[in-house]
Amino acid sequence: MTSDQKHSWSDIRELIHSRILDATYRPGDKLPRDEDLALELGCARTTVHRAMRSLAESGIVERRRKGGTIVCTDPVTRTRLDIPVTRLEVEMSGAVYAYHMVDCRHLLAPGSVTAVMGLVEREVMLNIKALHLSDGKPFIYEDRWISLETVPEILKVDLKRQNANEWLVRNRPYNRCSVQLYAEAALGEIAEQMLVAPGSALLHIERTTWLNDAPITHVRATTAPGYRLSTNS
Repeated sequence: MTSDQKHSWSDIRELIHSRILDATYRPGDKLPRDEDLALELGCARTTVHRAMRSLAESGIVERRRKGGTIVCTDPVTRTRLDIPVTRLEVEMSGAVYAYHMVDCRHLLAPGSVTAVMGLVEREVMLNIKALHLSDGKPFIYEDRWISLETVPEILKVDLKRQNANEWLVRNRPYNRCSVQLYAEAALGEIAEQMLVAPGSALLHIERTTWLNDAPITHVRATTAPGYRLSTNS
């Protein structure tokens, strides 16, 4: 990499990552300052800063205020989890997709949703409960909260005809995502919607997306028995 070339932050990220992988920088090592790396690589300090932030978000390095950047001793192995369009999941399996909106209303988001979205105060959001079907059988039941501060245009969408999952994937890009997977007994409304006996263990997927620090949506998706989730690394 020479100083007369123009490099993006992703180029710089891959170079620094390669130095970590080949043990030029070892676990626990303190990396050169952003300013020094920028001078060495012939790029702007902001480009190095963006690359370092990406490495930190991936669990490869740790950024310490006034302490520099340290290669993680126990780096986190991460994988990419693409947000699927449920309709396509069903259709790609050869089944017929259908969608039913159970409820849609403006509600003050509960504290648990506010906290996971990183908000200081509770806000009125759009709460959507919807059932996705595969060949007429429950496939995914979702309880979704959408921030009206971040996505006010959702109010113009006919959510009885177009499901929020597909609309958000196609129209509201995000650059940060948090996902939790867990099994839990289906009770009450969930058991009723999924047509399973109360107490049946089902896979739940909780997912929150942001655009920078602005929360977009938080959804708790309950999946049918036998549901499979794929990832790409």
